[in-house]
Amino acid sequence: MDFALTAEHEMLREAARDFLESEVDLAPLLVPGATVEQAARSALWAKMSDLGWPSLIVPETFGGLGMSHVDLAMIVGEAGRTLAPAPLFGTLAGTFAILAAGSDAQKDEFLAPVAAGACRLALALADVAGRGIGTPLEDVRAEQTAQGMCLTGIRRFAVDAASADRIVICAPWEGESRWFVVDAAAAGVTIERVEWRDITREVCTVVLDSAPAVMLDRGGEAVWPAIRDRLYLVLAAESAGGLHAVLDDTVAYAKERVAFGRPIGAFQAIKHQLAEMKGQAECASAAILYAAWALDENPARAPVAAAMAQSYASEAYCEAAHRSIQIFGAIGFTWEMRNHLFFKRARANAALLGAPAQLRSDMLAALVAHRAMLAPA
Repeated sequence: MDFALTAEHEMLREAARDFLESEVDLAPLLVPGATVEQAARSALWAKMSDLGWPSLIVPETFGGLGMSHVDLAMIVGEAGRTLAPAPLFGTLAGTFAILAAGSDAQKDEFLAPVAAGACRLALALADVAGRGIGTPLEDVRAEQTAQGMCLTGIRRFAVDAASADRIVICAPWEGESRWFVVDAAAAGVTIERVEWRDITREVCTVVLDSAPAVMLDRGGEAVWPAIRDRLYLVLAAESAGGLHAVLDDTVAYAKERVAFGRPIGAFQAIKHQLAEMKGQAECASAAILYAAWALDENPARAPVAAAMAQSYASEAYCEAAHRSIQIFGAIGFTWEMRNHLFFKRARANAALLGAPAQLRSDMLAALVAHRAMLAPA
């Protein structure tokens, strides 16, 4: 296991960084009441599609590039560094679900357009109480009609649903969790934007009223962990990228802000905080590379590795974003600075799939289960 990035990985990361730094401008968002227009999200997504990003994890069989999770972490990390307002997370989440639950024919039907950049996806998991998989999700009811499967109910906190062409939804069917694909423009599908604190992220409520749906081939308890671990990796990579951006901004400010006749970065109290942030950023990056390696090479380790990466990276991101505001001082609390955008993304990432403490509990359970599996009969 070698965590040193190859030249190809570094080139991929640098290319993604150069592209996003030239295309993403957060300045228009640094005023009260600012929002990201749907046209701007679509325009950025079109450029990402031209680079082949939607096809990164789609297997070559279905028209994608079939690249590794380490490659994916390079791209997602840079998206997190710039808070890129595009439906990347939702499309990746939907892709993970279809790869885990779909038959080969369904993967070809739904993922070939994604790989071609002609279809955007979203994944709707949470019920009206905000609970996700692992709890009884009875808010959506699946029915078999003469016209096919239909879904009725509500799913909340669906990232990028308003930008999606198709939405993957989990609902109970015949005593187990099953996965369904609905057309976002179909009759019976209503998508409502949520007033979300992180204005760079699009979060929605999906309301279904006898909406036509296609049930994916696989269901049961084995599907969700495969999706979950990859979502953990994506959120962790986003968080690590944001953490590095926060560190860079704070170091630059500490060098230029003068107090008592010298830059505040010369004071030991500030140095200690910057050193702590740097250490957290490096540890987060290492955890993400381990999780990506496990997903590619050692699936048995993936549940623990992915939960560990998301738990550590999201918590460290929150702490670093808070430290940054403190180091900036009064100006760090203003709309005119970028600090609040990163702070809001950090807090949202830490809660979206479960709090870090819950993830550590899940890690412990996975370790116990793994040990039991390896124990001699």
